[in-house]
Amino acid sequence: MKRKAKIVSTIGPSSGSKEILQKLIQTGIDVARLNFSHGTHESHGILIDLINELSNETKKPITLLQDLQGPKLRVGTLPDEGVRLIAGDEIILRIDTENRRIDFKDKGQRIIYLDVPQIFTSLIPGGNILLDDGKMEMVIIQIMGNSLTAKVTLGGVLFSNKGINLPGAQLDIPGFTDKDQKDLEFGLSKGIDAIALSFVRDKADILCVREFIQRKFPEKIRTPIIAKLELPEAIENLETILDVADGVMVARGDLAVETSPAEVPIIQKKIIQAANKKAKLVITATQMLDSMINNPRPTRAEASDVANAILDGTDAVMLSGETASGDYPVESVAMMDAIICEAEVHMADWGFPFRNDGDWIEDDAFALSLAACKLAHDREVVSVVVFTQSGKSAIYQSKARSDVPILAFTPNIQTYRSLNLYWGVKPFLAPFSSTIEDMLGYMEKIINMEYGFDKGQKVVFTSGFPIGKMRSTNLALLHTIGSLDNWNSAQT
Repeated sequence: MKRKAKIVSTIGPSSGSKEILQKLIQTGIDVARLNFSHGTHESHGILIDLINELSNETKKPITLLQDLQGPKLRVGTLPDEGVRLIAGDEIILRIDTENRRIDFKDKGQRIIYLDVPQIFTSLIPGGNILLDDGKMEMVIIQIMGNSLTAKVTLGGVLFSNKGINLPGAQLDIPGFTDKDQKDLEFGLSKGIDAIALSFVRDKADILCVREFIQRKFPEKIRTPIIAKLELPEAIENLETILDVADGVMVARGDLAVETSPAEVPIIQKKIIQAANKKAKLVITATQMLDSMINNPRPTRAEASDVANAILDGTDAVMLSGETASGDYPVESVAMMDAIICEAEVHMADWGFPFRNDGDWIEDDAFALSLAACKLAHDREVVSVVVFTQSGKSAIYQSKARSDVPILAFTPNIQTYRSLNLYWGVKPFLAPFSSTIEDMLGYMEKIINMEYGFDKGQKVVFTSGFPIGKMRSTNLALLHTIGSLDNWNSAQT
């Protein structure tokens, strides 16, 4: 069975070699996530070139997802073995924009430097500070100018560059930081295919990035922007964020710290449902197979977590530390693939009933996609074939959740690479066509090589009409493979 949900794999020290990347691609990754919270432009540039090289060699599109750091607070540099925080310890947090090394001594003052100016104006004594996704906790005792004193209430071992969360604090920090702007300019110049924006609060954050792209790289204005939902404000503004973003990511790590672990499963279902109803991409992320960082097999709870995300209707599931820094990156992808395939066998039994829900976007092209999906089901069609320039009609067909493969043909290289993000879509780079006959002829040639469909089998073909114009999908055709031969013979 062909897997329909996509696998996003974070690339890091464990997976950055050519040998491991080859194995990841062969095993089934669809999207390579480059986390710009770590690494340099030089190191990311090397990875981008290597992934593109392997993608061309294997003739398999690998979407490059640039994950921007956003206004994430992180601790400074610590010894490689980390520093143990003990309940009752008093710690000083100090603003320092020169990226000074952490001053952590066995005796005397213990200082953590932060590089975000004026952050303490948003905090008050008694507030909580969480470290490393909530593994450690401190309470604020005193704030004086650029220094803050806090007492450790939940200890642990703190390592370099771990995140700091300030639940309940309304931070006056730009959502699209100076670092993000420099990173995105670099990423777009290197040909990244999609952008994940961290710590989105409202639609203004998305529009800010869109304006930046329009100003710097107008030819790449259609690059998908995915809003990472990590803050309570983002959940409150979910509908308006979905109106302007191309997709969302259920970033459960920070979301659980900023809200509550007990709330995250319901928030996840809410996000997935809302995104599907607006025909937007949705990725479920964070700790999906977390135990596989150190073990060759996941826990039963993790396997259930991945399967339930698929049954809920997510387009893609993401591996983070499992493939970036874990001991079993290839095994993690293989396990993710196996869980997805097993879950998809049972979609009809326990999956979210998308096509039975009438609360969809008001769009003629989407209505036609739903009709094509029903036609494919009723007429025992082997595939829905979409010819698209912008990718919109293929995305709509994905959201209609066809029972058969969705083959998307496009002459646009940017569309070709970004469509690999979407559930059930297999993109093909095709020459520009000006007639239906040309489209069908090229389609038959490719699917015969790729899938070996037999003459007499049927496909549903969708496109904008007139052919060759930038029109929304308004044409659906039930096509019998091989019938063009008879038609051509009749014309000669």
